[in-house]
Amino acid sequence: MEQHRIEPGTKVDLSKLDPNDTSGFKGDKADAQAEIAKLVHKLEGLQEILYAEHKHKILIVLQAMDTAGKDGTVRHVFSGVNPSGVYVASFKQPTPEELAHDYLWRIHKMVPGEGEMVIFNRSHYEDVLIVRVHGLVPAKVWKQRYDQINAFEKYLNQNGITILKFYLHIDKDEQKERLQARLDDPSKHWKFQLGDLAERKLWPDYMEAYQDVLNLTSTDWAPWYVVPADDKQTARLIISQVILNTLGELKIGYPEPDPARRNRTPSSPWTTTAVRRTRTFSGRLLGGGYRSASPRDAARTEALAKKLDELAERAGQQRN
Repeated sequence: MEQHRIEPGTKVDLSKLDPNDTSGFKGDKADAQAEIAKLVHKLEGLQEILYAEHKHKILIVLQAMDTAGKDGTVRHVFSGVNPSGVYVASFKQPTPEELAHDYLWRIHKMVPGEGEMVIFNRSHYEDVLIVRVHGLVPAKVWKQRYDQINAFEKYLNQNGITILKFYLHIDKDEQKERLQARLDDPSKHWKFQLGDLAERKLWPDYMEAYQDVLNLTSTDWAPWYVVPADDKQTARLIISQVILNTLGELKIGYPEPDPARRNRTPSSPWTTTAVRRTRTFSGRLLGGGYRSASPRDAARTEALAKKLDELAERAGQQRN
């Protein structure tokens, strides 16, 4: 998967990168879906350990042109994870309160805490993409933001956040087909907006803006991956594998049982994350419901409870 990573200082020319490159996987659609299911199952297990260990923080940034598959990536790649530790932040048009602050203010308060994985469905990069293409601020303003973003992401990384950034690369013809599919399917009409056609006319401007983003903001501490996304299965395979490889490099593991944890009060630090994540900012819905406990989950919980009881009893005997 390293062939999709943009090394710092690399000069990217998107016109020379094939958005329909499926060379990384040999097999048909059914084979790809089966492989994705395996990767998703592995991710489910590693994310549970990440949350239980309560040590590392993962930030995943998804950027792309309309219809490239950001929402589908979230649905499929993260379909098995526990919503208690994974959150999606979708940054829409800024609110008056957000506009009264610097452009990174609303971003910073949504980054992951310990044990969390946060997915930015669009991100702070909109402030050097749509803002640039539509001339919402002078050029001298958005040109400064590349260095500001690099410094911001370095600060996050120095404070324990692992950052992965994915640009889902589709071509203009593929986008046309996907927009037409939305029009042809009544169940997808809600996804279509007239503004999509206006944005499509600005395709060359957006490609130039994305190239600058990739060239100027892919760093050792926050690398960009250009993901060929004309084939949705290929894109999901690549993103899943990069995330799994990254989690593997962190060498995460289950923590030792802590008997005292069972006696935490509602005001304890263990509840801080849950409380913070009940808030919604300018259309960014966090969380995403819950899943009921499976028999495996129930058995695991019961076994852990027994273990904690044994440890607590042993500790009491030692004190006596």
